[in-house]
Amino acid sequence: MELVALPAFADNYVWMLHDGQAALVVDPGDAGPVFEALQRCGLQLRSILVTHHHADHVGGVAALREATGAQVFGPAREHIPEPLVRLSGGDRLAPGPATLGLAFEVIDVPGHTAGHIAYWCADVDGSPVLFCGDTLFSAGCGRLFEGTPAQMLASLDRLAALPPGTRVCCAHEYTLSNLKFARAVEPGSADLLHYTAQCEARRAAHQPTLPSSIGLERRVNPFLRVREPAVAQAARAVDAGAQDAVGVLAALRQWKNEFK
Repeated sequence: MELVALPAFADNYVWMLHDGQAALVVDPGDAGPVFEALQRCGLQLRSILVTHHHADHVGGVAALREATGAQVFGPAREHIPEPLVRLSGGDRLAPGPATLGLAFEVIDVPGHTAGHIAYWCADVDGSPVLFCGDTLFSAGCGRLFEGTPAQMLASLDRLAALPPGTRVCCAHEYTLSNLKFARAVEPGSADLLHYTAQCEARRAAHQPTLPSSIGLERRVNPFLRVREPAVAQAARAVDAGAQDAVGVLAALRQWKNEFK
């Protein structure tokens, strides 16, 4: 099984899994890169997984479905182009042709949007894979457009509890800018310095910084580290009211929104 990040727009990734014959894609905001990859690799698109309703994640769904007959799966409580199979946390996609024989678990992760979901597979060629849309980024998290800090904290806690070897397939190449902010939060972190150097080398070679891993994100992502004393102290320096984990996350997110 091959896991491929297809660049789209300025900094999106459409994730593709394929076995050399059949494929599934996640969050195809732009159909063009998907059609190109299908033709180049001689693949049949079997399914489309959608995490949330934003246009840069669903814009290519209709064209791909009409051209290939692929089955579409998406969040139960968001406006996604019909027809689709609507899913909520705890639902499972059983192994079959649409899932390339893989079993996916659906996780509710509201915060970025009200009904955002993620897809987790326990075993893709020996290690787990997470498609998390715009909830979790490498060294960051999504903006709170529709949800609350408490919802986002609960969502990130759910993802942080996944096995550390889980490959984190988020939908944007934001890693270097996120790492700049993370170093402002934890300037003494050796993990952040090492990871930054790795990511700079990858981007210089025109390679994605992704996928990351849950284990790595626990070490470098301030939004997964809100209960760490150094992170909480940094948040309180910009918002003295950040007295619990929700407050720390809210302070970090507002700080990141304004960070240059």
